Amino acid sequence: MDGVNGAGRADGADCPDGADRRDGADCPDGADRRDGADRRDGADRPADDDAELLARVFLSRVLEPGDTVGGRWVRELGAAPVARRLRTGTLPLPGVSLKRWAGLCARAASADPARDLAAAREAGVRFLRPGDTEWPAQLDDLGDARPTGLWVRGRPSLRIWALRSVALVGARACTEYGAHMAVTLAAGLAERGWVVISGGAYGVDGAAHRGALGSAGATVAVLACGVDRPYPRGHAGLIDRIAQQGLVVGELPPGDHPTPSRFIVRNRVIAALTRGTVVVEAAYRSGSLVTARAAQRLGRHTMGVPGPATSALSAGVHELLRGGAALVTDAEEVVELVGDMGELAPDRRGPVLPRDLLAPDARHVLAALPAHGAATVREIARGARTTADDAIARLYELRSLGYVERHGEGWKLTRHAMISPRTGRDEC
Repeated sequence: MDGVNGAGRADGADCPDGADRRDGADCPDGADRRDGADRRDGADRPADDDAELLARVFLSRVLEPGDTVGGRWVRELGAAPVARRLRTGTLPLPGVSLKRWAGLCARAASADPARDLAAAREAGVRFLRPGDTEWPAQLDDLGDARPTGLWVRGRPSLRIWALRSVALVGARACTEYGAHMAVTLAAGLAERGWVVISGGAYGVDGAAHRGALGSAGATVAVLACGVDRPYPRGHAGLIDRIAQQGLVVGELPPGDHPTPSRFIVRNRVIAALTRGTVVVEAAYRSGSLVTARAAQRLGRHTMGVPGPATSALSAGVHELLRGGAALVTDAEEVVELVGDMGELAPDRRGPVLPRDLLAPDARHVLAALPAHGAATVREIARGARTTADDAIARLYELRSLGYVERHGEGWKLTRHAMISPRTGRDEC
């Protein structure tokens, strides 16, 4: 934003001869250019970079986030020519009705990119656009739905942080279990050097941010409004803390407000920024599932935390798991999926009992003894499917370990063996 004083206009210069080119033709001196630079012969003119910046700031005010038609215009024509056409109201660009074009032009008439940049500077906010050093290249996977630009509040580099990040999302009206899992997962990821990205909302989102902050970790909030206007209001303190310790990001210019549709399209940015998305709790009609499905379309890892089968707030997660998402229960399992080769979660198994360490033949003999009373060597050998001599050898091994004791001609289990869990007679 250095050097931008409002002199360069996002709509570009009109043709020097004053003629409106309603047929979309280029001005004779090349004023309508794909690179967006104004060309005034012999006059001072802004650099191409400043013109492109102002054009994208202008479009962030005029186009709705995720507008694929507008994204196609920018890709095919360039940001500055599209901004110029919207400002001057010439022939509609392809793909929209006259009514829709009129609405965009009405928005364009009140857009002032220099004012938005000044408001951003006042709030400590910077504007990123594709091609900037800090721009996360993975957002380009969104194609024509890629953000025109991003407004960022906070000191760290978004590009660097996004390289090793995980999205944690879930229900706003989450249960205590959901909040606990979100905090635990976020803290575990933060302790392992991962950035936790979420939407700043109530419920699971807020718990995820708090879990990362509480572990002195890194977290990013992606908002569906201007980053200078925290939403929800009840999270103003939390979002301010995120901006101090991490990053607050949004597509909408300063002062803009959230709408239901903006929350939905915001989720594609969360999915694209990260290596994978974890859904902690979500009902069937949850915006968190929109994030997960966007992650699936983008080829990112999609994970779900299971909950009670009777919980409506886990029903959406369970449906996601049935559709191919990975089941995760802790940060180690998340890292195993999204991390580098060799970052494996530990094997999960129950406690190792002393009898688990016995040789197979000894386990078979032990299992052949009755639960009550004594048995002869011949009876034990028959139950263990071995010879009497082998049974005697194993019985004396088990006696030295305290599992059996001899009573005359018979053998029986000790109290120690009776208290320990018994193995089945037929083992796989």
